[in-house]
Amino acid sequence: MPQLRLALNQTDSCVGDLSGNAEEVIRMTRLAADHGAHLVAFPEMMLTGYPVEDLALRHSFVEAARAAPAELAARLDREGFGDLPVVVGYLDRSTEGHPRLGRPAGSPQNAAAVLHGGRVALSFAKHHLPNYGVFDEFRYFVPGRTLPVIRVRGVDVALAICEDLWQDGGRVPGAREAGAGLLLSINASPYEVKKDDARLDLVRRRAREAGCALAYVALSGAQDDLVFDGDSIVVDARGEVVARAPQFTTECLVVDLELPAAGDEPPSGTVADGMWVDHLTLSANPVPAYEPEHPGEVAEPLSDEAEMYGALVAGLRGYITKNGFGSVLIGLSGGIDSALCAAIACDALGPDRVHGVSMPSRYSSEHSRHDAAEMARRTGLHLRTVSIAPMFDAYTQAVKLTGLAEENLQARLRGTLLMGISNQEGHLVLAPGNKSELAVGYSTLYGDSVGAYGPIKDVYKTSVYRLARWRNAEAERRGETPPIPENSITKPPSAELRPGQVDTDSLPDYDVLDAILERYVDRDMGGAGIVADGFDTELVTRVLRMVDAAEYKRRQYPPGTKISGKGFGKDRRLPITSRWRETPAAG
Repeated sequence: MPQLRLALNQTDSCVGDLSGNAEEVIRMTRLAADHGAHLVAFPEMMLTGYPVEDLALRHSFVEAARAAPAELAARLDREGFGDLPVVVGYLDRSTEGHPRLGRPAGSPQNAAAVLHGGRVALSFAKHHLPNYGVFDEFRYFVPGRTLPVIRVRGVDVALAICEDLWQDGGRVPGAREAGAGLLLSINASPYEVKKDDARLDLVRRRAREAGCALAYVALSGAQDDLVFDGDSIVVDARGEVVARAPQFTTECLVVDLELPAAGDEPPSGTVADGMWVDHLTLSANPVPAYEPEHPGEVAEPLSDEAEMYGALVAGLRGYITKNGFGSVLIGLSGGIDSALCAAIACDALGPDRVHGVSMPSRYSSEHSRHDAAEMARRTGLHLRTVSIAPMFDAYTQAVKLTGLAEENLQARLRGTLLMGISNQEGHLVLAPGNKSELAVGYSTLYGDSVGAYGPIKDVYKTSVYRLARWRNAEAERRGETPPIPENSITKPPSAELRPGQVDTDSLPDYDVLDAILERYVDRDMGGAGIVADGFDTELVTRVLRMVDAAEYKRRQYPPGTKISGKGFGKDRRLPITSRWRETPAAG
């Protein structure tokens, strides 16, 4: 059988940075060529970044994106890579469709180009368009109608883009009908917990359905609230793993494959879903037989905690670096949330770029002040202490505040102080709220919700503790100092805004609360269904009403790294003004 050395470039891109993304393609293509690759692939929309959202509807951006592949092909040719086929994602538009109601203006397409010989040898668009979760591709794109097949070194390679694998029909059965020896899919697959397992199962199943080996190259890095974990995979026609890249890394995954020879006659005609085969021969003859140098490396899978933590680090690093910030600022209370956020920031940026502020009030315990100082000592981050007591006294002399108003004033003074330092020194402020607090509105607007990014916005409180313990254990395993003080993990959580306050004064135990929230928020279960799972009726009613009443607060919270199947943001879109209330009888 013919041999083919495939290079899957699992790398990062930034939305709108056409020239920078092209430079990354050239850099990684050079690396692939050094490995002797016969075919090189890059992720979905590599040249434009992903997701482009409403930039897809802006004519100037679409036209610049359409020009990018031809410019890149010419550059690759000048650098001596013209004979090396490169598959790369970009933004195109259909020239066949006519304007009509319901079609995106300009008929943009999520497309890919095959660059060869200094030109765009073939282009095609994504066939299946996702419209769930964070995806809104019916808003932006029109589908492709072809099954692209390129003949490379005597092997017919069918091409697909991301969702073309996740939905039935289309290019997967089309690849079988066309007799392809390899199905190559380019992807920008956002991370969520346990998606690596679902992804592997999918790739294995689709390879068996296509009747050929399948190569899946994926984006890594982060864009706004999305994280891309890579996890590029190659399987054979039986679905057995041949190679798999590590998660959260930039990787040139090179693998030598033996694949069925292409037929004497190129495939043609119509295949599944009415697509027509668009076949192009780039190199008809197989390479002379050689001794494989890259049989395929299979990365060890990460634990759930390692995966989640890696995603949070990648998400924060991507947001800070791509938006041009040099450092971050966080209020260090000595509690578990700010401690975990600080640890993530130190791992993402280095402790020298992390600045903490301890802002004690009359209600702050001595152990909390000590825990904040201990966190700084263990990690090496910068820490200063600024008491809010004089500011608090000045406010309360001007206006009498009691109860909740008095508590919230303390949080807002801290938020104002953080933003003042940010303005003065240029640090980006991190909001340390977790998903449990956001769900039930247990936060103060313009106080502890202040900031430009929320590193643990999509992490339930119980998982905050899991991740803190995991990070400390990982440090011990490496022979390093655990970054998070043990007291921050073991003491009862408290906002410390009144004497003796603890979270359970206002909320159920987090184990119970998070179990209810996971059902209501992540799985969209109604009240009756949650009660049927064994939870107290009165408690369920109370928690669900807290969630519904806090929608206006969540709309004003900054973006943050998404790691669950349904985060607060694009995944979950509910009206602020609504008289519908869940009850145990309304499931």
